[in-house]
Amino acid sequence: MTIYLLSAVFCLIFLFATIELIRRQKLEEQYALLWLGLGLVMLPFCLFPDMLPKLSELVRIHYPPSLLFLIGLAFSLVFILHLTIVISKLQRKLTRLVQQLALLEAGAKEGAADDRHRNRPT
Repeated sequence: MTIYLLSAVFCLIFLFATIELIRRQKLEEQYALLWLGLGLVMLPFCLFPDMLPKLSELVRIHYPPSLLFLIGLAFSLVFILHLTIVISKLQRKLTRLVQQLALLEAGAKEGAADDRHRNRPT
């Protein structure tokens, strides 16, 4: 079995596993799109091994496997940026929820103090 066939099989398994994780609702669609995109970008390189040297020559990269590393690096940076955006949104939501909870607790304590004050015998 050649390395190209083995990598094509791995890409297909990776794509099917990603689809299965979406189907079982273990992976959100917004993240799955990135993983599916990676699998679909890598699959042609596995199925058509002559494509990598031609493409690397086109972009003037002298060592074709370096192009794969460049693609992997670009994917990693895009994925890290996406996760940073998601974390930032969640941090803002968490801050708002904590502030709302503090206001609700303060209001509940104030209401309980008013009730105690009104029910005090004179």
